[in-house]
Amino acid sequence: MASFELGGSLPVNRIGYGTMRLAAAPEPGYDAGMGHIWRAPADREAAIAVLRRAVELGVNLIDTADSYALGENEELVAEALHPYRDDVVIATKVGVVRPSPTEWVPLGHPAYLRQQAELGLRRLKLDHIDLLQLHRVDPHVPLEDQIGALRQLVDEGKVRHIGLSEVGVDELRAAQEITPITSVQNMYNLGARQHEDVVDYTAAQGIAFIPFFPVAMGAHAAADGPLAAVAAELGATTAQTSLAWLLRRADNILPIPGTTSIAHLEENIAATAVRLSDAQFERLSAIAPVSVDA
Repeated sequence: MASFELGGSLPVNRIGYGTMRLAAAPEPGYDAGMGHIWRAPADREAAIAVLRRAVELGVNLIDTADSYALGENEELVAEALHPYRDDVVIATKVGVVRPSPTEWVPLGHPAYLRQQAELGLRRLKLDHIDLLQLHRVDPHVPLEDQIGALRQLVDEGKVRHIGLSEVGVDELRAAQEITPITSVQNMYNLGARQHEDVVDYTAAQGIAFIPFFPVAMGAHAAADGPLAAVAAELGATTAQTSLAWLLRRADNILPIPGTTSIAHLEENIAATAVRLSDAQFERLSAIAPVSVDA
């Protein structure tokens, strides 16, 4: 499996695993889109099996967040994988509060960010966090205060690298003036390409770009669409072809597809063996993206 050096010092294989989907069914009265990721999964053993299988298959970038199931997701990662294999990189996020199943509210007060990092260290059973990401920039707190809080954690030896999530190039540049930035995690896939400029900028800077929701959905994954046609030519699934397009798009892209199924996990990881020809890559790149608000 091809690899990328995160922060110039942590080699990670280019398909990671995002843990957001490891959650219980939606709360009563809430739809699946908004009322999810609120509690740990009822079938804890199945979730643990998926995490362990991911590492067995060579996945060594595991992405979580303090806001997933109010911290229970981080605890689940530790239950499954601690003590961690030497090459496993744990990434988590701080900076979003969850007052209810439907609310994701940015909160970038420096003391809060530092507290959540401390709680993450405890829940994950770590003495330092490999990659701590600002989950969202809080528009009500100066950026230098938010990034400064994360930099303080680096200086204290509690965090190794700093990342950002859902930012544009201007925000990324501003953060870089304060401290080195190792990664950007934005929504990006074949059908949602509103962050093309961020992909290009991070690639030029040697910064990892970690797309969440990396598999094309909706019309782009239709059985009669161009993605399906290319997948058929390759003898691959549409999900594998979506991931192969990302891997080909730029060498710094590290998709983190999430799943609760070991079969789907194995399918996703097998995408590293799918090779698009130049013509196939261009055909897929020519697909009109959907309009998505960042």
